[in-house]
Amino acid sequence: MKSLFFSRGLAGLFTVAALLLSGCGYNDFQRLDEQTKSAWSEVLNQYQRRADLVPNIVATVKGEANFEQETLTKVVEARAKATSMQVTPETLNNPEAFAKFQAAQGELSSALSRLLVVTENYPNLKANQGFQDLRVQLEGTENRITVARNRYIQAVQAYNVLARSFPNNLTAMVFGYTVKPNFSVQNEAQISTPPTVDFNKK
Repeated sequence: MKSLFFSRGLAGLFTVAALLLSGCGYNDFQRLDEQTKSAWSEVLNQYQRRADLVPNIVATVKGEANFEQETLTKVVEARAKATSMQVTPETLNNPEAFAKFQAAQGELSSALSRLLVVTENYPNLKANQGFQDLRVQLEGTENRITVARNRYIQAVQAYNVLARSFPNNLTAMVFGYTVKPNFSVQNEAQISTPPTVDFNKK
């Protein structure tokens, strides 16, 4: 008889605990955390897609006589840096590691943009169908990266709002759900500075 009461008591405790956890946002943390991980995986997938295109682009451009070696070198170095970073699930909760990852990907974006600008000076490359196909693939990948990043930003925003809202912030403190870092505008300081306008210049 005692064991029956004990079993019922335990079942009651588990039921109460489950209700308390669901009412304080615990389940929402699980759901939104999984959404951020899924969105992050897609970001990584698209970044890898871009990295895989770089060797073919570099090889094609190398075939152009007298092409700017410095531009190619910067692309190769930026790709090496971006792909050498160890990205783990913990990166999502580490602002410093996240910032380093974002900076490395930003360097590759800048190097590729510079490469595409320079290729405009080479008519043979502009006429090369293989290079044009690679360029279209790269542009499509950049668009996919933008979409994937936007989805990740939205997922993290939803998670962070939950983590900061009362009473869910109490649950966050108990279970260690910290606010996740998010993508930022790389040239934030530059674009937030108003341009200088001088009408006296001739």
